[in-house]
Amino acid sequence: MSSDTTRTRVIIVPASKPALPTHIKLRHDPGRGRWHVLAPERVFEPDPIAIEILKRCDGVTSVEQIATDLAKDYNAPLQEILNDTISMLQELSDKGVVKAA
Repeated sequence: MSSDTTRTRVIIVPASKPALPTHIKLRHDPGRGRWHVLAPERVFEPDPIAIEILKRCDGVTSVEQIATDLAKDYNAPLQEILNDTISMLQELSDKGVVKAA
């Protein structure tokens, strides 16, 4: 692989502001009552928690704020939510499904 095509791994941290790249879409299928992440030649069916995180990935809201909102909404421990959110977003970032600034 040439150095021109090598992708640098983005590390997701609390201050990261994740977003879906323009070629990735989060769509609800009302007929099936399910959410899907549509990517070129791939379709993901995220679990309900992942959906709540992905809905908040607007490129403006930080991972820390997303976790804070979820901890409040679900009355759950902030640190646990933050760790799980970072872990999930890191995995999706590594697959190119999420970008972060």
